[in-house]
Amino acid sequence: MGYRVMGLAHAGIHRALHATRERLARTEGQGTVEYVALMLLVAALLAGVVTAAKGMKDGGIANTVAAKVKEAIDGVK
Repeated sequence: MGYRVMGLAHAGIHRALHATRERLARTEGQGTVEYVALMLLVAALLAGVVTAAKGMKDGGIANTVAAKVKEAIDGVK
């Protein structure tokens, strides 16, 4: 009886691991994840440029970047 229970447990674990492996191997939705990561990278880069440029006299690049971003947002409306 003990071997039967252990065999059933082993088969159940094997089935669960196999199903998990198949689910993780799928590529559906991968493009969305990549686009989100790309957008976060661009946002971080933009934030870094704006922060670094604030130390400049009159904030030339920072003001220009902020104005262009505002123009782009207003153009979407």
